[in-house]
Amino acid sequence: MKIEVLGPGCPRCQTLESNVKEALEQLGIDAEVEKITEIGQIAARGVLSTPGIVIDGKVVSAGKLLSVDEIKALLKKS
Repeated sequence: MKIEVLGPGCPRCQTLESNVKEALEQLGIDAEVEKITEIGQIAARGVLSTPGIVIDGKVVSAGKLLSVDEIKALLKKS
């Protein structure tokens, strides 16, 4: 599983990245987590509002700071 956290580096984006890592740890999932900070790359994924999460190439959240539990729910669906 590959997860991309999209955001220019703002506090909300950093918190989202931490929440993603915490959710993965709690679920015992081994996944590659990549932080995408370049605006052009973020826009190329169709995300106009950050922070965002992409799981295995599919945008699952944009413009919202998700909690650990919300991220866990998304991961269980993927």
